[in-house]
Amino acid sequence: MAVRNNVSVTHDDSPQATTRAQAPTPTAAPTRDDATARRNSIVIWVLIVSAFVVILNETVMGVAIPHLMTDLGVTAVAAQWLTTAFLLTMAVVIPVTGFLLQRFHTRPVFIAAMTLFAAGTALAALAPGFEVLLVARVIQAGGTAIMLPLLMTTVMQLEPPATRGRRMGSISVVIAVAPAIGPTISGLILSALPWRFLFVFVLPIALTTLAIGARMIRNVTEPREAPLDVPSVVLSALGFGGIVFGLSAIGEHADGGAGATTVLALAVGGLALAAFVLRQLALQRIDDALLDLRTFRIPTFAVSIGMFVIMMMSLFGSIILLPLFMQGVLGLTVLQSGLLLLPGGLIMGLAAPSVGRAVDRIGSRPLLIPGAAILAATMWTLAAIVGPETPWWQLLACHIAQSVGLALMFTPLFAASLGSLPPRLYSHGSATVSTVQQVAAAAGTALFVSTMARVATAHEAAGETAAQAQASGIATAFAIAGVLATGAVVAAAFIRRPVESAGEQTGTPIAH
Repeated sequence: MAVRNNVSVTHDDSPQATTRAQAPTPTAAPTRDDATARRNSIVIWVLIVSAFVVILNETVMGVAIPHLMTDLGVTAVAAQWLTTAFLLTMAVVIPVTGFLLQRFHTRPVFIAAMTLFAAGTALAALAPGFEVLLVARVIQAGGTAIMLPLLMTTVMQLEPPATRGRRMGSISVVIAVAPAIGPTISGLILSALPWRFLFVFVLPIALTTLAIGARMIRNVTEPREAPLDVPSVVLSALGFGGIVFGLSAIGEHADGGAGATTVLALAVGGLALAAFVLRQLALQRIDDALLDLRTFRIPTFAVSIGMFVIMMMSLFGSIILLPLFMQGVLGLTVLQSGLLLLPGGLIMGLAAPSVGRAVDRIGSRPLLIPGAAILAATMWTLAAIVGPETPWWQLLACHIAQSVGLALMFTPLFAASLGSLPPRLYSHGSATVSTVQQVAAAAGTALFVSTMARVATAHEAAGETAAQAQASGIATAFAIAGVLATGAVVAAAFIRRPVESAGEQTGTPIAH
């Protein structure tokens, strides 16, 4: 990599590169500058660690709800808003990150994101009551929403295709392991300390990461003029926010039904989302779209988004269903159920680097097909075995198998989806992936919980015990997950290995 006039250009002298009509003209011999490569690696790793810290907070509050109800004197429905508001804020803010990442340098965006998260964490640790704690969670989510698209866009800008898979493997640790081990960490902390320590332990890590990032991160992208379309922001807030709110509210109804507020929220969200799509289609003709939907014209990206939906529904659905089953049916403690989920999270983290190297060697599809098959088999197995007499070790084995399947899917999908896009659409693609993940997580939670509640109510009315009825409901929810995962097996066959677009090269302008 040669550096001239404060711009570094990566030159690829492969035969394919010479045929690219619009490829940048190399300014020097195709040698990689070690100092620049080292700087880029530091930037990426600081972002990875930061993203892990902020995303961990998506699932840490679930097992803390009983403690919060007692300490703050609120109902379960009110306490649930600490998670719902977090997902809602994420879904609303993420679409705006496409604009932020085009308009501003890397360093100030990072500092803004981590400052928001650290401020929200400090406020949560000191919150005198529920209302302040809710505001703190919203502030935390604002920083979290910016961090992941910033990470993915930066990796796509800096990492050459030959090593992109292993970098995506590191990102998979963030996406999959952080929310998976959230309940375990919560269980460990809450078994000995008050709920405030969920934030007390995170705050020094967040501040340290902010200080290191502010010192070491340099601007590695070149901003360009990108006007912010305010109507698009409003429509995205109403659309994504309405859908997430409506889906989350469904799970709050014990009978599995949906109230008028839920229906209204889903209707408003659906109409606003349709209007948002139409406006983006119009604005992208002049390159002013908040989210450029031309990403969906690329088949591999579109199919990958569908598979992301299935994976996130499965991951977050199991994070909800398995603890409910362990505690409500088997009678395990919060700590025990959290510890049973830990091996799967660790396996995803340990497998990610190897999976990333495999993506670099053989591509995504050879890993996606067996991964989706393992995921589907696990969901069907859980649907068949859950019951009042199910031994804990069978649940552990199934969760480990599910984690293996997800590990074989996350990294290949990141590499295939974003790798199929031209560089000018990286920021839009990463924002789209992140938005879809949040909406899918809320959808999976709502779908599985409402299904469990509806079936359990019917079985209990038929004379089953509460434990038997709940087990029947959870088994039905896992069966739905099995159907979805079976669809992912079929979709995996349509994933193609990314090929650099004609006229686009992965060499990245780097501003110093």
